[in-house]
Amino acid sequence: MATRFSRRAVALGIVGALALTSCSGGNSSNNSNNDGDSTSGGTLVVDTAFSLETGDPGRNYVPTGNTILRPIYETLLTFEGGDESEPVPGLATMEVNDEATEFTFTLDEGRTFSDGSVVDADDVMFSFERLMGMEASKANHLVVDIDIEKIDTQTVMISTDEPYLQLPAIVTNPALGILNSEVVIENGGTTDDTDAAEEFLNGTSVGSGPYQLDSFNLTTQVVLVPNPEYNGDQPAQYDRIVVRNVTEAATQLTNLRGGDSHLALDLSGDQVAQLEGDFDINAGPGAQQIFLFVNQSDEVSGDLANPKLAEAIRYALDYDALLELSGEGASQATGVIPPMFPGALDGGIEQDLDRAAAALEESGYDGSTLTLRFPNDQPIGGVDFTTLAERVQSQLAEADINIELAPAPFATEIDPYVNGTAEFAMWYWGPDFADSSSFLPFGPSETVGIRAGWPAEAAPEIADLVTQARNATDVDEREQAFAEFATALQEEGPFIPLIVPARSFASSGVDGVNYNSNWTIDLAELTPAQ
Repeated sequence: MATRFSRRAVALGIVGALALTSCSGGNSSNNSNNDGDSTSGGTLVVDTAFSLETGDPGRNYVPTGNTILRPIYETLLTFEGGDESEPVPGLATMEVNDEATEFTFTLDEGRTFSDGSVVDADDVMFSFERLMGMEASKANHLVVDIDIEKIDTQTVMISTDEPYLQLPAIVTNPALGILNSEVVIENGGTTDDTDAAEEFLNGTSVGSGPYQLDSFNLTTQVVLVPNPEYNGDQPAQYDRIVVRNVTEAATQLTNLRGGDSHLALDLSGDQVAQLEGDFDINAGPGAQQIFLFVNQSDEVSGDLANPKLAEAIRYALDYDALLELSGEGASQATGVIPPMFPGALDGGIEQDLDRAAAALEESGYDGSTLTLRFPNDQPIGGVDFTTLAERVQSQLAEADINIELAPAPFATEIDPYVNGTAEFAMWYWGPDFADSSSFLPFGPSETVGIRAGWPAEAAPEIADLVTQARNATDVDEREQAFAEFATALQEEGPFIPLIVPARSFASSGVDGVNYNSNWTIDLAELTPAQ
């Protein structure tokens, strides 16, 4: 196949050809190992509320999983520090044709996995094809629109039928971490839906990153230790990293103050404001949002499976009062696209009780009690879901909408949410990759739309907007398409965006704490404070 490649470097979301040609960056200092001191290369303790389901990159699709897998399994491209404007080389450099339909990745020579074997194109092919073959994987949708071809031992090409400017950001996702294919195949790995390697990968890591698994528990803690065969530019800086499941933000704050941990990831803006002395604060706008949805499936919601009930709820809520629960730095969601991404709307919904009442009457609501399901052990940006749900319940009662709260742990609630069997639910969504297209799943017949029982035929014009935004090749047209998509979802559909929580991290004795919308923080970039 004859291909002409451009060498123009562009930021994410800017139409054109992207060329990444430098070597992967990072901290090149040696791994310190200073008498076991916890801030000098010894043990680093990180507290966070777990959203963790697996140690298998191809099956992972939750935030804590991204945080843990990121330093174990390297990706073809990555982001450096807190800069998400443009991906940089990871395991590979990239060139793309002018049409943005062919992306060629060339692996760095001599990079090794944790058993010392060399990373090559076969490993890349297997890792991508394995994810493509696992139909039940929550991350499978990342690769459904691509074809991958081995060019030689160091080179693969990913091609798409349509322009695919989001691809450089997509391949930074930890679900696309490169696995040691020979070892995974020996332990049940396949490239079809018979893959049985998850149990093995829950206990043993086979990546090329600076850390590897020492122990893995879905409910208590995960321990990482240095990968002795790592030969990249960002070696491990700690002898051990312990990531603990601490569901209460108040407990995370107490642990940090008492010296029982070094980094807390789920504090609210108000909580970090209480810290004084030798604590470093990393705070700013987040990329996740909390939203409600009313299921549009007749089988799930019966007579109430219509967007008018969602409209009634959307306009019955007092968003300023909800925001009071979120602390400093949070903002009202202005639509399904958070403010940090192109296409986000300038303002959100304002309470309109008359419109809410009219929509409620048109919806056919008969006063029956709706059950609001939500995870009660997943504070996002310090926002407690139970407290937020109680205020939603109170406000909707004033609009004659009766709500019963049904809180449950994340592990219990994730299945009805993903399988689309929740009638009325409160959840959160963050980007899979640093691009506005990460929020197209809210469209009809897209990932979140399907979970809300919303087919394309129910809103064909919005489905068309999804296609336009996904395939746009002009910068302005692309951003306009995303804005029109977000506007349409404010007027129609099952979703009620509530809050974009702040993200506030607090640490003691740790450098390199930078927020990333995909993996939260990069554990590999953390170093003892100098």
